Amino acid sequence: MQDAAERIERGQFMKIAVIGGTGLIGSKLVTWLHEQGHEAVAASPRSGVNTLTGDGLAEALKGASVVVDVSNSPSFEDAAVLKFFETSTGNLLKYGAAAGVKHLVALSVVGTDQLSGSGYFRAKIAQEKLIKGSRIPYSIVRATQFFEFLKGTAGKRTLSSLTEVSATTRCVCRRCFSSQWLPRMSPLGWAGSPSASR
Repeated sequence: MQDAAERIERGQFMKIAVIGGTGLIGSKLVTWLHEQGHEAVAASPRSGVNTLTGDGLAEALKGASVVVDVSNSPSFEDAAVLKFFETSTGNLLKYGAAAGVKHLVALSVVGTDQLSGSGYFRAKIAQEKLIKGSRIPYSIVRATQFFEFLKGTAGKRTLSSLTEVSATTRCVCRRCFSSQWLPRMSPLGWAGSPSASR
């Protein structure tokens, strides 16, 4: 594998806009992309980019070859989360097409299409449909739950000194994540392989 300096010398680097680039996943991705020699733009409300209003979006996407959307709704209430993903994704697609973005990568969740009883997953389904219906080539990466969220999830399910852990969580923990395997993964690898692309 070529190191970052070699790729820069050969001109094999891109401008990549990371939507949600100052958050938990986005900040790690931006750091990793910089280490690989790419120009990574951390786009989020903290950096003056608002995908709901479109403020700062044109500037953030200007000259970007790829947009990676790892943003998340600030509210998980059914109507609010649907509005977030529909509006945010619609703006990304509109501004991305105008900027000549060549590829959109969106982070989604494993099993999204089978969990339509949840308002959050209905919103993710709507997001995926918008992306698939656009003219921009895309990859949708469906990830399993990130361990950084485990404390919050377990905290919500703690009664007295007992914590309820689902069979799925135990399975994922045991089979997929070990202290030897996890550090070797890049932020792109954390999410697994694309479940849909064009």
